[in-house]
Amino acid sequence: MSGQVETAEVIVVGAGPGGSATAAYLASHGVDTLLLEKSAFPRDKVCGDGLTPRAVRELIHLGVPTREEDGWHRTKGLRILGGGVRMELDWPGSETFPSYGLVRSRMDLDEILARHAESRGARLHERMNVHEPILDHRGHICGVTAKVMGENGRATGETREFRAPIVVAADGNSSRLSLSMDRPKRDDRPMGVAVRTYYQTPRHDDDYLESWLELWTKGDDGEDVLMPGYGWLFPLGDGTANVGLGILDTAEAFGTFDYRDVMRRWVAAMPEEWGISEETQLAPIRGAALPMCFNRQPLYDRGLLLAGDAGGMVNPFNGEGIAEAMESGRHSAEIIASALRRTTPGEREAVLQSYPKVMKDELGGYYTLGRHFATLIGKPEIMRLAVRYGLPRKSLMRLLLKIMANLPQERGGGLDDRVINALTRMVPAA
Repeated sequence: MSGQVETAEVIVVGAGPGGSATAAYLASHGVDTLLLEKSAFPRDKVCGDGLTPRAVRELIHLGVPTREEDGWHRTKGLRILGGGVRMELDWPGSETFPSYGLVRSRMDLDEILARHAESRGARLHERMNVHEPILDHRGHICGVTAKVMGENGRATGETREFRAPIVVAADGNSSRLSLSMDRPKRDDRPMGVAVRTYYQTPRHDDDYLESWLELWTKGDDGEDVLMPGYGWLFPLGDGTANVGLGILDTAEAFGTFDYRDVMRRWVAAMPEEWGISEETQLAPIRGAALPMCFNRQPLYDRGLLLAGDAGGMVNPFNGEGIAEAMESGRHSAEIIASALRRTTPGEREAVLQSYPKVMKDELGGYYTLGRHFATLIGKPEIMRLAVRYGLPRKSLMRLLLKIMANLPQERGGGLDDRVINALTRMVPAA
């Protein structure tokens, strides 16, 4: 054990989009912030790499430059295929959200955001694998211990101690820190799985994300089964595309089939124009879990706040988690900065306790709608009807695009914006 102890006002564990956004905002508020990352940049994460206008809004809030000449590929909207229909839907754009999306690999994105947090004043320590909390006499977290990792990705045997009165867990789906603070996953929330790889393709500069709504696997009886999920092709503008699929666990067959095999079957049926084949595949197929609908709660307790995937903030409609992670970083930083300005421990704790309500006001009703949606499309017959009768209706699909990417104008707007906002307010945020 190293005798060195480093202190700060706040420790953020995990330098993904949620953690780096939290640290950047905290530092901008003048808060002394430590950002601890178990790997060294650049490092990869399993993701679709597509950023909806909701995520772009968060990058704008953060002040992150996204010029196309710097490697950011801009998208106009979403191209949907299924049931014999091929339809292009532009991002709606409004006073609330920009009218474009972006694509950037997580290998680049996460480092850009971490370095941005550093530029704002956060102290970033890479290769610090946080493995347990330090608790005070009340059982509140007051720091963490971390294993120092070597360049080979293995523990060096050295440990470090970091101390702060407030800690943010942004350490992803598995969130070892949350588990050690008695916050297991809830089993009444949907989960998803995503698998993806990269291909060389002549359509790398396509300005639409592409989504295939028909993914098939074999059932126990040998019959084809339509899965609740979608396949994607997200062009990166650099000669490659991110190709993958996401499936919800609401399907009866979930966990009984080989996701990589489902992907191989789907990829084998790709149009030749994409140039997708074994010969153009650039990396192995990798998978990751998608924690949804606040599947780990409470979002604050005993000095520990949860951000992003650690709090289960993946959108159940489309599997997006980057926008929600950065949103949670923005809100958590505002609350923490406000709490630190209070004069008594009781006042500070009262402010921190507001974090779960703020996040549920922001996303809770929407997540409740998403839980019902996930249950419905888990039934193959419902999924077939949706593809057959929903897809041909462009006006309906424009509304669904706003719902699935969570893009209603926040105030005013058209009828569809008001309907979506009313629905999310009407349902309980659990």
